[in-house]
Amino acid sequence: MPDTQLSWYNNTRKGVEQLAKRRKRYTKEFKQRLVNMICEEGKSATAIAEDVGIHVNTLYRWVSEYKDHGKDAFPGNGNLKPEDTEIRKMKRELDDLREENAILKKAVSIFTKPGN
Repeated sequence: MPDTQLSWYNNTRKGVEQLAKRRKRYTKEFKQRLVNMICEEGKSATAIAEDVGIHVNTLYRWVSEYKDHGKDAFPGNGNLKPEDTEIRKMKRELDDLREENAILKKAVSIFTKPGN
């Protein structure tokens, strides 16, 4: 790799690493408090974003999530919303039933062969 490409790659990689380090995590309570200020108290999202130091689009996304999911919004890192948990459980159950069905079909074909 030529030096110019290598330096570009290293600079890009450093930038990505810095972004990853700077990414902030906010608690569910913090998000709900800010969304409450916007939705129920009628405060400006732009003003709140400036006061808190986050991008206004982040606030709008939180408001949208809250309107879509209500109290189940912001489940946290690694947690699923209740409906997603139920869907995952049902998919797992469906996979198990399909596997059982395939086993039973094989058993029927074995026991119904002529000569048994």
